Formats: sequence, structure tokens, C-alpha cells
Amino acid sequence: MCRRVPLKEFHLPLSGDSPHIAASKIMVNALGAADGPVRVLWRSYDSSMSSTSPSWRTWLTTRGPRRVPEIAAAFWLAKGLSTAMGEATSDYLVHATAPAIAVLATFAAFVVALILQIKMARYLAWTYWLAVVMVGIFGTMAADVLHVALGVPYIASSLLYGGVLAAVFVTWWRTERTLSIHEIDTPRREAFYWAAVVATFAMGTALGDLTAYTLHLGYFTSAIIFAGVIAIPAIGFGVLRWDSVLCFWFAYVVTRPLGASVADGLGKPPTVSGLGLGNGAVAIVLGVAIVAIVSYLAVSDARTKRLSSQAGATETGGLGTSEIARESD
Repeated sequence: MCRRVPLKEFHLPLSGDSPHIAASKIMVNALGAADGPVRVLWRSYDSSMSSTSPSWRTWLTTRGPRRVPEIAAAFWLAKGLSTAMGEATSDYLVHATAPAIAVLATFAAFVVALILQIKMARYLAWTYWLAVVMVGIFGTMAADVLHVALGVPYIASSLLYGGVLAAVFVTWWRTERTLSIHEIDTPRREAFYWAAVVATFAMGTALGDLTAYTLHLGYFTSAIIFAGVIAIPAIGFGVLRWDSVLCFWFAYVVTRPLGASVADGLGKPPTVSGLGLGNGAVAIVLGVAIVAIVSYLAVSDARTKRLSSQAGATETGGLGTSEIARESD
């Protein structure tokens, strides 16, 4: 009498990553373990159903190319000009148009610029410095709104934004264990970076107005004071070997009131210790200077990448990555 052997079924997932290898291994194991007839059923594999599939949390911490520029003389020059331009442009807009419209329009442009920068997922000179310029304009308005519209004294707004900046740094440190600009290589770190930048611009604006208006020192005297203050981290880093991260953020904060004081000194009328060149004219001149510097940075970055690519091709015998892969096949 013939004994009926039960038919065994094996449901094999077809992975999108390496379908043939994964399926072959499963099939071999299944056939080897079976003691009777086998029927293999293929099923499509949805990677989104996997517990190991990427999520928004892993995206936030996925490391990639650096999203900020190298720190060199051109960086500090562009940063200083952008702070000054932000001050002059903000003052011009709130006087040339309705303040509410100016604030809303600037905020919208700031959000768009920041989204463009974050979507790049890497450093690109034009998007990065566009975001910095818009932060400069919006940060100035944010500080001025507290004083002009709400009547908050400059010393109070300075302390407020200083507290916000401290909170950003503390949260950033506890989350990432670093505040280094050289390690801005994930979406979450970049988010912390831009939060700190916005806070520094707002606090710097309030500090500049505090010395010029509340303490009655005037714009150019304030600029001289902040120029002396910014020398502290420069000497600390170059001579005394202070921590580079501390010196960077120290200098970054002070560049804001320094640039704002210079812009106000050039644009404001003589009745308030300025030269009376006009905020609009100052903003245009500074804008042209920034475009020139960013153009230089963009060309320089492109040249550096091209030379690096050529050097890599030389080291591999003149073959690119795809050519190496074909040669190995």
C-alpha cells in the first residue's frame, strides 16, 4: 500500500535589495530540510513593512556630506557683510512698506530659503548664504518687533534671546554631544545649527541697539567696542589655544552686533550719530558685495571638487567608479 506524503509549502519573500541571492539561500535551505515534495510560492516583499526599514527618526540622524562651509577668511567676511545687510534691509523694508506686511513677507522668504538649504542635504554656496542673509533680515525684525511693537526694553530682549540661544546649545549638546560646525552632517544637527544662528542674529541685533540707543554710545562707538570684543576669541584661539568650538560661537555671536552697528552707522541720519547714506543704498551695496563673495566661493568650491575628482581618478589609474566596476566584471 502506497503511503501518501504530504506536500510542504514554502513562502519565499522576494527582497528588493538582493532578490536572487536571498531567494536562492532560502530555497536551498528549504529543499535541504524537506523530506517530501516541496512547492515554492513567491511573494513580493514590501520593505516598508520591515521593522528595520528607514523612518523619519533614522533620516534625522543619517550622516552625509557636510552642510556648512569651511571656516576661512571668506566665511567671516561673508558673515559680517550678511549681518550688516540684514540690518540695513530690515530697517529699509519696515519704513518703505507697512511693517506687518514686511514682517510676514520676510518670514515667508526666510522659511523658503531655509527649506531650500535643508533640501540640498549638503553645502551649496548659493543656498547656504541665501539662508544666512534671510536669517539676518528676519532676525533683525524679530528683535525690533519686541521693542517697537511690544515695548520690550533692549536689555530685556537681549537677555531673552540670550536665554533662547543657551537653551538651543544645551539641547543640542545633550542630543548630539557636540556643537562643532565641522560635524553638521545630519538633518537634526543642521536643524540645531539654524536654530542657533537665528537666536544669535536676534540677540546680536538687540545687543547692538542696547549699546547704541539705551547706553547712548552711538553706532560707531558700539562698532569699535564689538570689534574689540571679537578680538577676544581670535586671540584665545590663535594664541592661547582655547577650545575651537567655544571660540567659533563666541565670534559668531559678536559679528552680529558688530555688523549691525556698522550698517546703522552708515545708513542712519546724522541726528542719531549716523552718516545718512540711507538704509536702502547701504543694503544694495552690501548685497552686491555678498553676491561677489558668494560667486567666488561657489567657483572655488567647484574647482576644489573638480581637482579632488581628478586626483581620485589618477589614483585609480584614470578610471571612474563605474569604469572600475566594469573592469572588475
